[in-house]
Amino acid sequence: MATSISGSACSSLFHLHHFNTCKKLPRRRSYSANCNKGDGNGVEFENEKKKLYLGMDFGTSGARYALIDHQGNTYAQGKRDYPLYMKEEKMDWIQSWKDTLFLLLDDVPVSLRPIVASIAIDGTSATTIIMDSKSEEPLSRPFLYNESCPDALPLVKSIAPTNHTVCSGSSTLCKLVAWWNSYDSSKESVVLLHQADWLLWLLHGKLGVSDYNNALKVGYDPEMDSYPSWLLSQPYSHLLPSVQDPGTKIECMKEDIRTQFDWITYIVKLHEHDGLGDLLLMCPFTLSGYPKDCLICTGTTDSIAAFLAARATQPGKAVTSLGSTLAIKLLSIRRVEDARFGVYSHRLGDKWLVGGASNTGGAVLRQLFTDEQLEKLSEQINPLEASPLDYYPLQAVGERFPVADPKMEPRLHPRPANDVEYLHGILESIARIEAKGYNLLKDLGANPVEEVITSGGGSKNEKWTKIRERVLGLPVCRANQTEAAYGAALLAMKGACGNTTSD
Repeated sequence: MATSISGSACSSLFHLHHFNTCKKLPRRRSYSANCNKGDGNGVEFENEKKKLYLGMDFGTSGARYALIDHQGNTYAQGKRDYPLYMKEEKMDWIQSWKDTLFLLLDDVPVSLRPIVASIAIDGTSATTIIMDSKSEEPLSRPFLYNESCPDALPLVKSIAPTNHTVCSGSSTLCKLVAWWNSYDSSKESVVLLHQADWLLWLLHGKLGVSDYNNALKVGYDPEMDSYPSWLLSQPYSHLLPSVQDPGTKIECMKEDIRTQFDWITYIVKLHEHDGLGDLLLMCPFTLSGYPKDCLICTGTTDSIAAFLAARATQPGKAVTSLGSTLAIKLLSIRRVEDARFGVYSHRLGDKWLVGGASNTGGAVLRQLFTDEQLEKLSEQINPLEASPLDYYPLQAVGERFPVADPKMEPRLHPRPANDVEYLHGILESIARIEAKGYNLLKDLGANPVEEVITSGGGSKNEKWTKIRERVLGLPVCRANQTEAAYGAALLAMKGACGNTTSD
C-alpha cells in the first residue's frame, strides 16, 4: 500500500526511520499527521475506505499474525517464537507472551497500521491466568493448556454433572479449584482469565471479559448461554469472567498502547545558512500507527480459530490441526460431550464443533528430528505401505484425548536402526490416534466424518497426508488457509462488520 507525505515545511525526503519498541517509548514532540486522504497533512492511501482486520494466534510454541481485508485477501503475515525468559528457575510465560504480543504488533507494516479496523486473538484452550484486579498482576504462574490438576478432580466431579467437560484434570475449572484451595490470602478482588482474554485485556484494558469458546472448560454452558447454577453456587464463582460471543467488540485499543506504535519520519532539507554553505536540517514528523477507533474483539481458542480459517461450513466436515499437538474438530448438528474421553462441543452458530485435543503431535517430532531431517526422511517413506510399528508419541506423561489419562506413558520404542522406518512408524501412529478420535466422536453420536481438512504445520507434509488418508479411509486435503491467525482475523472482521465467520 503506497504512502505519500505532503504539506511539510521540509521539502525533500531524505531518510525514513522507524522508531519503535515494545517497551515504553520516550515522550515525543507534538508533531502529528492526520491519516485522512486529501487533507494535505498526512498519509494518503489508495483507497480511503480500505479496512484491514488483524488476527493473532498464540499457540503452544509461538505466535503468528495475519492481516486480511473484507474479501479475505491476506495483506501481511508473520510469526514469532516465544522468547525464553526464566523466573525462579521456571519459564516466565507471562513476560514471554506479553513481549511476543507487542513484537507482533510491531511487525505489522507501518503503512498498513492506520487502516487496521479491529483485532482479535486466539489462545490455547484451558490455559489459565489468575489475576488480582486491583494490582492487575498475576497471583501465580499460569496453568498451561496440558497441565493436569488431579487433586482437584474429585471436588469438581462432586459438583458437576456426570461426564461433564470440566470433569477432566486439565479443565480450567480443575485449575481454578486447585488454585483456590492452595491460595491463603484474600480472594475478593481476583478474576480468572484465559490466555486469549489476558492478551486482549492488555490492549483494551477492560478486565474480566471472555468468550464462550474459551469459557467452555470452566463450566460455561454455550447452549443456555450462561454459567450453570451448580457453578454459580460455588464460593469462587465471583472469579468467573463475563462471556460474549467470539468476535464481539469490547473496546478501542488503549491510547497508551496505541501510541507506542506511532512512527517518525525524518525529512531532511538542504538549507543555505548565512551564505556560509548548505546546512542539513532534520525535521521529525510523527505519523499515527494504529487508529484511535481500532476495535479490540473477543477471541477464541487456537483450534476453533484453525477451524474458522478452513471455512468448513457443512455437517460432516472436519478439521485436523497438526501443530505442536493434534486437535480435531467435526461440525455436527448434535452436541456431544464426554469427559471420560476428553470429548467436548463448542458452539458455532446453530451447529456444534465436536472434538478433542491430544498431547501427541508435532512437538514430539521436533524432539527427535530437525526440520531438515523430517523433510528428507519423509521423502523416502512409502505412504501406501502400512508401518508395523505401534507407538503412542507423547512429549511427557499424560494424555487428554481420545483417552483422558494423566498417567499415560509415552511409547516410542523399539526404535529401528533405520530413521525412515522410525519416522514412518511415528507418523502412522499419530494418524491412528486421529482415526480413533474421529471414530469415537461418531460412536458418541456426532455426525459421521465425510472429509478431513488439515491445518497447521503438519499439513505441509504430503507423505503424512497420504498416510492419514489410508489410515482414516477418508479424503484428506490441506486447507487453503492453514493458520489459526487467519481464523482470528475473521473474528476481528466479524467484530468490526457484524458479518458471520462462516460466509
